[in-house]
Amino acid sequence: MTVLNLGSANPWEPVVGYSRIVVRGDTAWVSGTTAMVDGAVAHLGDAAAQTRQVLATIERSLERAGFTLADVVRTRMYVTDISRWEEVGRAHGEVFGDIRPASTMVEVSALIDPELLVEIEADAVRDPAA
Repeated sequence: MTVLNLGSANPWEPVVGYSRIVVRGDTAWVSGTTAMVDGAVAHLGDAAAQTRQVLATIERSLERAGFTLADVVRTRMYVTDISRWEEVGRAHGEVFGDIRPASTMVEVSALIDPELLVEIEADAVRDPAA
């Protein structure tokens, strides 16, 4: 089975050696995604807006690979301040409310840029009959 690796303009991908999204058959894995836009952190200090930005980037990545948000079966949210869980959770719920993937949110000590508040991974499985 062929593996498709799709990158983005992210400067860390070639240094670290990863892809934005990896597809094998009807399954896709989206790497940890942050609110970095054109090399800068978007929505400084706003966890909900950063979450929306992250999910929009994940949606574009999935669509580029032939998937939709409805195909997402799991997300993992990494936040730098768990006391702000509700801001992140509500933004996640705006996008995935009816889809309801399995999900995890954990606090981490830091992300790659100190201004980043959230990073999200997503796994998707496409219905082969669709």
